[in-house]
Amino acid sequence: MNTKDIRTSTDPDLAGSYAAMLRAARSAEDLAIKTNTSILVSIDGKDVELTAADLIKMREKEVNALHN
Repeated sequence: MNTKDIRTSTDPDLAGSYAAMLRAARSAEDLAIKTNTSILVSIDGKDVELTAADLIKMREKEVNALHN
């Protein structure tokens, strides 16, 4: 497995794909919140179900961290 950070790639498309994946993840979270459904994510190699309520709490923590 290649552990090199994809963002450091000399290929601009490959380097930019990281930001695209983050946008896609954020979009999936937005949809889950809007439809009050869960999403499955991998955290430290474990599958974890995040409910809409979990996602809202995570967003609130992000906002609070930015303002502190």
